Amino acid sequence: MLSVLVIDDEEEVLSVTRLFLERFGNMKVRTAGSTKESLVLLNDQAFDAIIVDYDMPEINGIEFLKILRSKGDLTPVIIFTGAGGEYTAIEALNNGANFYLKKGEDIQPQLREMADMIRRAVEGKTAGRGIGTTQKLLSDAVHFFREPAFAIDRDGKVIAWNDGMAALSGVGAGDMIGKKDYEYAVPFFGRKMPMLMDMVFEDPAIIRQNNYSIIAQEQGTITAWTKSTGTDGGEQILWMKATPLFDGRGIFIGIIGAIRDITHTVGTVLVNPQASKGAGPEKTGVPTGQGKMFDRLLGRSKANYMEGLRLYYREGRYEDAIAAFDRALEIDPSHAFAWHDRAVCLRALERNEEALASVTKALELAPADEEILSTCAETLQKIGILMNDDKILSAAVDAFNRLLEKNPENADAWNNMGICVQEMNRDDLARQYFDRARDLKKFKKDRVRKRNLETIV
Repeated sequence: MLSVLVIDDEEEVLSVTRLFLERFGNMKVRTAGSTKESLVLLNDQAFDAIIVDYDMPEINGIEFLKILRSKGDLTPVIIFTGAGGEYTAIEALNNGANFYLKKGEDIQPQLREMADMIRRAVEGKTAGRGIGTTQKLLSDAVHFFREPAFAIDRDGKVIAWNDGMAALSGVGAGDMIGKKDYEYAVPFFGRKMPMLMDMVFEDPAIIRQNNYSIIAQEQGTITAWTKSTGTDGGEQILWMKATPLFDGRGIFIGIIGAIRDITHTVGTVLVNPQASKGAGPEKTGVPTGQGKMFDRLLGRSKANYMEGLRLYYREGRYEDAIAAFDRALEIDPSHAFAWHDRAVCLRALERNEEALASVTKALELAPADEEILSTCAETLQKIGILMNDDKILSAAVDAFNRLLEKNPENADAWNNMGICVQEMNRDDLARQYFDRARDLKKFKKDRVRKRNLETIV
């Protein structure tokens, strides 16, 4: 009987997973609610396989995997990751994960796949990854991508071509899988030629000589843009990203590449990628007056935004995160979530009025977004309570009501609205809101438990 450690911070997930694997997988399952707890447990006990959720507090699934591998622990690990976790999938592979499993609404197929992954991981523990398993992992990683992406093996043969790539190129997966010798470049350049992913190990000067302007290059991943001729004979601007993949032993196994046609984002501009010698519009051949447009085009706004998220979400460095969000907004002032997350950081620093101004700007840009509306309401609530101002509390109640119009089952909104009216000495109304919040939470919990048990039984 295989022994399995399942790590997740949701009790319902642990309960259902344990029940399924023990009843239908004939496995002995131990559960843990945190990665820290699991690291202590693993000092005294060994398991045949470990399932760990990526999105864990303090130490996420990838960091947990890195710690294990740094200790020489080769226990098969399966990373459980959410939708759209393409970069998590790549990071998991590069740090020695055996498989990764995509979370979704329907839990039963996931648990069946999990049981199968456990058996395959344990069977291959001593033999290492065979070529078939490697290609399957690369293919799975490509299909995690929401944008057009494909993968080649270390011999340059196409082994994965997702639906987005088929739509972008006009070539289906069945016509491209197995092709090599730069055949994958033909739909974009009209001839066989090296693409960015073929140059991931080259010096930047070589990449520039091949008419690519490098946006970013770190930890082996390269992002760049180049020009091509579209099917209509017009000029295209293509954004590309390439990432080499390695197995747990550090052996190179293939490359994943992503492509976007970004011509229509900004319109065609006469640029000369070969002239690129460094950062800045003057050095990339982009007219000076269009520098900010190309900053947005080349992803710098997004890069700064993602840096801000990392700084505050992972490291709690709110001031540095605000600076990163400000850099993103200098490039793209229409980035609603940069305004929103900037407000979250300001609120954490008790700079509440600045936070309100920032989230109000976010709400102007995305008035239908529930997360932004919720943050605005909660910020008004906090300011109203601190200032003991009924007018501001009333504004918070109005915001919560707008949120509840979109989602009447939002228990937190009902509860927070109760807090606001209680502060306004309207205890009878507050009690109604609190009761509504309590009933919704109980109903949701009972519904989840019933659905999970029905799924297993």
